[in-house]
Amino acid sequence: MSAYMTANPTTGETERKFDELTDAEVPQILARATDAFASWRTTSATERAQLLTRVADAYDARRDELATVISTEMGKPLAEAQGEVDLAGAIYRWYADNGPALLADEVLDPQGSEESLVETAPIGPLVGVMPWNYPYYQVARFVGPNLMAGNTIVLKHAPICAASAEVMAEIVHEAGVPQDAYINVFATNDQIAQMIADPRVQGISLTGSERAGSSVAETAGRNLKKAVLELGGSDALIVLDDGDVQTTAKIAATARLSNTGQACNSPKRMIVPNDHVDDFVSTIVDAFESAHIGDPTDPETTVGPLSSVTARDTVVEQVQRAVEQGATLHTGGDAIDGNGAFMRPAVLTGVTKDMDAYSEEIFGPVAVVYGVDSPDEAVTLANDVSFGLSGSVWGSDISRAQQVADQLEVGMAYINEHGTTLPGLPFGGVKRSGFGRELGRWGMGEFVNTRLRRTSNVKK
Repeated sequence: MSAYMTANPTTGETERKFDELTDAEVPQILARATDAFASWRTTSATERAQLLTRVADAYDARRDELATVISTEMGKPLAEAQGEVDLAGAIYRWYADNGPALLADEVLDPQGSEESLVETAPIGPLVGVMPWNYPYYQVARFVGPNLMAGNTIVLKHAPICAASAEVMAEIVHEAGVPQDAYINVFATNDQIAQMIADPRVQGISLTGSERAGSSVAETAGRNLKKAVLELGGSDALIVLDDGDVQTTAKIAATARLSNTGQACNSPKRMIVPNDHVDDFVSTIVDAFESAHIGDPTDPETTVGPLSSVTARDTVVEQVQRAVEQGATLHTGGDAIDGNGAFMRPAVLTGVTKDMDAYSEEIFGPVAVVYGVDSPDEAVTLANDVSFGLSGSVWGSDISRAQQVADQLEVGMAYINEHGTTLPGLPFGGVKRSGFGRELGRWGMGEFVNTRLRRTSNVKK
C-alpha cells in the first residue's frame, strides 16, 4: 500500500491516496531528467527568469486554494498557510529578479594572462527530499535557485504532502518549465537512495530529521555527491536582564505556537534571568492557555493539529517523560480527546541536563523555560546542545545583545527577533543541524560549477 496519502489531521480521515513510483520507473525518471538537462542548461538565464516570474504570479493568483490544500493535509492554520504561499512566491520572484546577475561571469584580475574570469554553470540533475512542515516554502528554497541555475529537478515530497506536491508541479509546468526539467515523484526511501547512487544525479538536498540526513549523507558521501542538509534544531531564545520581559514572552509564545510548534527554527528553549522567570512563565502560560485550538481552516484558529496522531503522541510522550524525570509542567501537555491530532500546548521548567528533554528536539507546541544568573551562563546553556540552527538574544542595549549573539554556535543569530526568513537571507545551520545554505546568493552557489576560464597569448 502506498504511503502517499492525504490523511487529514483535523478529522483523522484519509481523504485521498496516491500511487507510488514503481522500481521500473526509477531509471526512466533519471533518463528524462538527464535528457532535459541538455536543453534546459542552454536556455538563457533571462528566459528561465521569466518562467520563474510566472511561477511566482501563479502562487499569488492561487493563494487561497494553495493555502487550503496544506491546511487540509498537514494542519497549518489558514492565515499561516496563506503567509507561506506568499513567501514561496516571493522566493521564486527573488530568483527571477536576481538570478541572471548572480549567474553572470565575474571578471578577475588577469594575473599575468589576457583574461581571467569565473563562470557559473549548472551541474545536472538534482534530487530534492522535502519535509511536511512547510510544504511550499521548503520546496521553493531548493527549486527556485536550482531551476534558475539551469539544473533539472527530481522532487520527492513528504508522503502526507502529495496533494501540494502535485499542485506545485502543475504550477511549474503551466509556467513553461519543461515537464522533464521538474519531475515530481512519489518515491520510496530505497528508490531515493538508488537515485542518489546513480551517476546521472549530481547532487541531493534534504530538509528533514537527523536520521534522514545521516542516511542521505552516507549515501551521497559513498557516491561522491554534493549534499545540502537542513536538519533539526533546538533554538535558544535568550532574554537579557535589560529586556522587556512581558513583551518578549508574548512574542516568544506566538513564535513557539506558530505552525503548532513544528518548525526547526522555533524558539524551543527560552533562557531568562532567574529574577524574571516567574513573570516570563506566567505570561507564556497565559498565552498558551488562551490560544484558540481547532480546525485550521477556521479563521479563528491560532493553533491547529499536529501533522498526525503519531506526531502528536510523540510530543505528548516527550512531555510526560520530562515530568517523570523531574521537570515541572505548568500547563497542557496532554492529547485532546476526539478525532484529529490535537494537544494542549505545554510549558516546562526545571529541565536538567540528565533529562531527555534537555538535549532532544521537541517538535510541537512545548516551551521549555530555563533560569540563569548571567549572560555567560545563558550562552553556555544555549550552546550545550548538538544542534546549531539559529538563536536569538533580546535586550534594550543593542550592542550588548549583539555581543551575546556573536557567541552563539548557530548558522543564524538574531537580535530582538527570532526565525526571520526572507528570500535574500541565507538559511542553514551548523553542528547536527546540517550543512550548506539555502536562499539568497548563497542558495544559488551550492549546486553549480564555479569554473575558472583563463586566456593567455601563445608566446612565439
